Amino acid sequence: MDDPRCHRPLRAFLRTESGSAGILVAAIAAALIWTNIDVKSYEAVWNADFSIRLGGFGVTRDLRIWINSGLMAFFFLVVGLEARREVDLGDLRERRRLFLPVATGLIAMVIPVGIYLAINAGRGSAGGWGVAMSTDTALALGALSLLARRTPERVRVFLLTMFVVDDIVALIVIAVFYTDHVNMTPMIVAVIAFVALLIVKWAGVDRPAVYALLGVTVWAALLGSGIDPVVAGLAIGLIATAYTPKRETLEEATGLVRLFREQPTPELARSATLGLRSTLSPNARLQRFWHPWTSYVIVPLFGLANAGIVIGGGFLRHAYTRPITLGVITAYVIGKPLAVFATTRLVAGSPGAASCRRWAGARSSAAA
Repeated sequence: MDDPRCHRPLRAFLRTESGSAGILVAAIAAALIWTNIDVKSYEAVWNADFSIRLGGFGVTRDLRIWINSGLMAFFFLVVGLEARREVDLGDLRERRRLFLPVATGLIAMVIPVGIYLAINAGRGSAGGWGVAMSTDTALALGALSLLARRTPERVRVFLLTMFVVDDIVALIVIAVFYTDHVNMTPMIVAVIAFVALLIVKWAGVDRPAVYALLGVTVWAALLGSGIDPVVAGLAIGLIATAYTPKRETLEEATGLVRLFREQPTPELARSATLGLRSTLSPNARLQRFWHPWTSYVIVPLFGLANAGIVIGGGFLRHAYTRPITLGVITAYVIGKPLAVFATTRLVAGSPGAASCRRWAGARSSAAA
């Protein structure tokens, strides 16, 4: 029997996603309207350079890159945090349940790539096979929350884990196959900073400034190396452990709150606040702070900056007759669902497979 306490974190996560889905849709609609009214102003805004400098050091990128590679790192941080929380406290505590979403995530990348390559065989566009393998996690989670609110919690966990696997593999593929040149010096700095982050975590250091400094170092070094730095957010989220507070810690925090209630001074207020904060895991603290920002600000900004497409009859006729477009659409519409259903069938008897079959049946009945 499922423990409802295991699903509370995920329900809270998806409630936030559900609430922000309307904002995301509005941002995408605004981008399309803006582009088709005045494409020059749209591109001028997102291609404008923005610099951060400290003395002789600085980084200059256009605004779109700051959103896609900078702000979106926090979105992937939140995705990594939720996946780790499910591993530590939720459905994925049983390691056998990890096999199905991991296997599905991998197969759901291989089959679409095969379809894309079959359609684009012998053409120069075959080199774009990487586009067909990955899922836009930000838009996928928004769509999941908007369109599938009655989906069982376990299926949502399954899909979230599959998206994380998809992101990790896609980022590795981009780094290996689609990065023209990797600057090894910044790459080594990123690895050293991440190892230092692991050591600090293992040592039990509880200073957010230390983690922030090391995290920013990893991100900046990856940016300088030529590898998409959003991987830094995902990696940091996956190492942030989640746990329920110990009884002794709760009793100590309760005692501090009781003291404050008896004598409400600023000093005791601060002690009570710190005591309550100490009962939360690093995972919970990070997610509580960053999740609303990513859902209501960062992901809508991402949609606004990237969804601007000039739509016209000529454009559509040209796009939908090109092998690259047909390959991507076929890979997503046929390849991804085929991979999910085929994998869950092969891994028959697993709890995740049974949930997915129930979900598929429910969705089919709703469509009918």
